[in-house]
Amino acid sequence: MAKEKETKKKRPTAEKRNLQNKKRRIENRISSSQMRTAIRRFEEALDQKDAGLQEKLNNVYSILDKNVKKGVIKHNKASRTKARLAAKTAAAKA
Repeated sequence: MAKEKETKKKRPTAEKRNLQNKKRRIENRISSSQMRTAIRRFEEALDQKDAGLQEKLNNVYSILDKNVKKGVIKHNKASRTKARLAAKTAAAKA
């Protein structure tokens, strides 16, 4: 005999919303972790007076901008963080 074709089971809206929230929460957590790690690596390079300081700063800027675009952090937090890191860089060079 032929098997009955399995159809997709329709989920209740609340269950679908919970699954979407779970997926977004994981992605946001990953993005936040990458951001914190990049900032920490930059500050370590700053303390050691590393040669690739500008490259690490550009990497942090890029990650911050991507997180703003994704909605993980607000624009003002990114701007504030960039300003503080730029000030630390200028103070280290002086």
